[in-house]
Amino acid sequence: MTHLSARIEPSRIEMHGHSPGAVLRSLVIGLTAFLTVVDLFATQAILPSLTRHYGVTPAAMGFAVNASTFGMAVAGLVVGFFSPRIDRRLGILFSLTLLAIPTSLLAWAPNLAVFTALRVIQGLCMASAFALTLAYLGERCSAEDAGGAFAAYITGNVASNLIGRLVSAAVADSLGLAWNFYFFAALNLAGAVLVYFTIQRARPMQTMTPAASPLNALSAHWRSPRLRASFGLGFCILFAFIGTFTFVNFVLVRPPLSLGMMDLGLVYLVFLPSVFTTLLAGRAVARMGTRPTIWAALGVAALGLPLMLTAHLLNVLAGMVLVGVGTFFAQAAATGFVGQAATEHRGVASGTYLACYFSGGLVGTAVLGRLFDTYGWTACVTGVGAALAVAALLTLALKNDA
Repeated sequence: MTHLSARIEPSRIEMHGHSPGAVLRSLVIGLTAFLTVVDLFATQAILPSLTRHYGVTPAAMGFAVNASTFGMAVAGLVVGFFSPRIDRRLGILFSLTLLAIPTSLLAWAPNLAVFTALRVIQGLCMASAFALTLAYLGERCSAEDAGGAFAAYITGNVASNLIGRLVSAAVADSLGLAWNFYFFAALNLAGAVLVYFTIQRARPMQTMTPAASPLNALSAHWRSPRLRASFGLGFCILFAFIGTFTFVNFVLVRPPLSLGMMDLGLVYLVFLPSVFTTLLAGRAVARMGTRPTIWAALGVAALGLPLMLTAHLLNVLAGMVLVGVGTFFAQAAATGFVGQAATEHRGVASGTYLACYFSGGLVGTAVLGRLFDTYGWTACVTGVGAALAVAALLTLALKNDA
């Protein structure tokens, strides 16, 4: 990331190899990602408790918790449209500061409708910061550094899944559901402070001309077979991820596994391998190419599905590890691909990708939740497998990549 900090690199982002500056840059990128999306999936660790608190079905609570993906889809597209006119630093700073408000209000949500609305607002704020940061990286990174920068950002996303769930379970178990949301509101404000001190003011490198309106740029991106396929790929990746890590919670707390709340939080140490493997995505793409990398990642995720259908905890955990490693690796490769394939108007391209990605999460929650409530866990896992298969087919179109 260029201009992340004057101390890191005052004028250029081009940092190569494993220099201290490059390592520090990656840490700042990853921490920014962590604090941006830590609210997104942390609440899944307390899904069974929330289901009991509001007296609803797993599918209804799962949809409410993941309603944030709807807000993220909308904001990703809107911010992408207006990205060329938004100051990156101020936009990210404002989004993270505003995010603390709906996060804290979740502690007071009187019913599921209010809870759902607040999650949507959270998604609007998270995606605004997320999309602006991705656009910033795409514009300021050299081609050589882009893969590593995007991998660092997605790695921060992975870490937020792990640490966020662990912290959410621990705080809710010891202090109650309300304090859980207050704690995460404080993390949102910490993200704003980090941005204030690390990202310098920087206007977008490219500005829209009157002939290249956001709608024209969007249309051009959708006409590109490679970008169109990558948008669909993002949809399928979060569809599969949501289906796995939302509804497996209910499998883990039911007999024969019967885990408690704190045990459920500790289960999400399954994301720990992904924190390290996702960092290798940029290197894998550079060595093998985008398509082989994504196919391999999707294959790893698919191998985990049958393991999660067994009645043995270790098998289920191993399956979750494989799905996490595979989907996050594929997401890192696909995100980097969009940043490089869109040679113009990267803000619009990143916003469109995020809109499709998070739409996949919302649709996955609705479709797979219905399957889970009606037909059970096996049907839900089958739906996840179908999404991975479609993603593998879409990857065929990601050709002639760098």
